[in-house]
Amino acid sequence: MKKLILTVAVAAFGFAGAQSDNDAFRGPGDLRVNVGANFQAGGTGIAAMLDYGLGESFSVGAQAGYLLGVEENLLDGDVKAEHRFDAKARVSAHLGDVIGLPQNFDIYPGLNLGLKNFGGHAGVRYFFDKGFGVFAETQFPIAKYNTEGTGYRRLNNQFAFLIGASFDLGKRAGSVAE
Repeated sequence: MKKLILTVAVAAFGFAGAQSDNDAFRGPGDLRVNVGANFQAGGTGIAAMLDYGLGESFSVGAQAGYLLGVEENLLDGDVKAEHRFDAKARVSAHLGDVIGLPQNFDIYPGLNLGLKNFGGHAGVRYFFDKGFGVFAETQFPIAKYNTEGTGYRRLNNQFAFLIGASFDLGKRAGSVAE
C-alpha cells in the first residue's frame, strides 16, 4: 500500500512540470467532483466526493460510498445495504499553492464526519487538462461510533485507499482557445 501511494505521488510530481495552466484548486467558488474506487480490508467499492471552495485554501464538501464486494468470512451473517453505505461531510485544506506546487497539482488534508465515524483524510489531485484529472486519497477513522469493531461494523470504519478521476464542474464559461 505504501509503495502504491509513493508511486502515485512520484508520478504526479513528474507530470506537474509539464502543464501548469490547469488549476487543481482555484479557491472560492471552486467545485470539484472525485469519482473512484474504494479499497479497504474486507471489501471494495465506489465513492463520490464533492468539494466546494470557500476560501483561498479551504473547501467543504460531501462524500458517499457503497461497498460492492465484501468478504463474507469477515461478517456475522448477511451484509445489508445499510452496512455497505456511508455518507460524510468533509472539510479540506488545499496546500498546493501554499507550499508552491504547480497550479495543476494539489495536496489536501482534512477531516470528515460520517455515519460510521469521525475521521481524517489526505489526498493528492492532479489535472491533466482543463476539467479532468486524477486523485488518490487515504481515509482513516479517528473516533468510531461503535467501538466493537467486529463483523459488518468494520465496513466503512477503517483505513481506506481511494483512487479515481477528478472533474472540474466550476469551469469558467466563455474561455477562448489561445
